[in-house]
Amino acid sequence: MSYETIAQAQLDAYNAQDLDAHCAHFADDVVVAGLNGDVARTGLDAYRAFYAKTFAEFPKNNAKLLNRIVVGSTVIDHEHVDRGNGDAPFQVAAIYTFKDDKIVRVDFAR
Repeated sequence: MSYETIAQAQLDAYNAQDLDAHCAHFADDVVVAGLNGDVARTGLDAYRAFYAKTFAEFPKNNAKLLNRIVVGSTVIDHEHVDRGNGDAPFQVAAIYTFKDDKIVRVDFAR
């Protein structure tokens, strides 16, 4: 599977709020951080817990892909996110770093 295909599969699972399918694309030791900032979560258990809470809190949450760039083992997604709760939508760049067929790091710019 290509990195682009994996990135799309995890985004599709995210939008379907399918926690198991979404998390299946991430490494056990995944790291999530703000771009040039602090690490927010480390490890798949922490990642899973965060998104379980997010999906429960925002059941109408949706991320629309605006643009995708693939360079080597990095995929950068520019997304328009609408929580579906009346709050203003926002844009984010999610920078996915891959090792083999798993995402090992995500850096978010917002």
